[in-house]
Amino acid sequence: MSRSASIGKGDLVSTTRSALIVRGGWDGHHPVEATDLFVPFLRDQGYDVRIEEGPAVYADAETMAGVDLIVQSNTMSTIEQDQLKGLRAAIEAGAGMAGWHGGIADSYRNNSDYLQLIGGQFATHPGRHPEERPGGERDNYLSYTVELTDLGRSHEIMAGIDDFELETEQYWVLHDDLNDVLATTTHPVQPYHPWHRPIVSPAVWTRLWGKGRIFVATPGHSVDILEDPNVRTIIERGMLWASR
Repeated sequence: MSRSASIGKGDLVSTTRSALIVRGGWDGHHPVEATDLFVPFLRDQGYDVRIEEGPAVYADAETMAGVDLIVQSNTMSTIEQDQLKGLRAAIEAGAGMAGWHGGIADSYRNNSDYLQLIGGQFATHPGRHPEERPGGERDNYLSYTVELTDLGRSHEIMAGIDDFELETEQYWVLHDDLNDVLATTTHPVQPYHPWHRPIVSPAVWTRLWGKGRIFVATPGHSVDILEDPNVRTIIERGMLWASR
């Protein structure tokens, strides 16, 4: 889908936007199904969508110079230095980056420069009571609340959304003060966990980096969570907010 705008007497320039989806890594986060969920939305918003199965494209300076939005779903993978350099350069020059769950917050544990770029790193997802663990991924499914911050309640990404409940992995995130946190979640004290006071983690945040914008949402472990109306709305708005 392309659009054009007049720039002078009879002259037209294409204003088609470009979205690059980079996916892969651990199959447990369903990177293909998860990203495919948002492709129609991006196309409806006027983006040409390119899909890559890994971060090698980040090292292609010519390609990255034309990208308006990077959507990444690549969990527990690795990134080469030239790829990271290209990613950071593209964002600093104005490209936006967006993602959810481990596809952005647990992507390249081996690279501290990537962690600095994103501003939050998955540390763990606390589990259920030991007697309530049937085995498998649902051992880490908890009922929890995503709570909007004061900033979130006034932000366009969260407009019309109130605090909401989910039952899925609740991410404990290591983070820094450059983030603008739009929503949080609190890990309570439980007798079967070793921490001694409630821990608040960001659940949705934005981050400015050079001329670029970064958007992160920690819910999104499975496709059904991405289809939750609140989660899906936040991610769709977050992608548009981040885009050049």
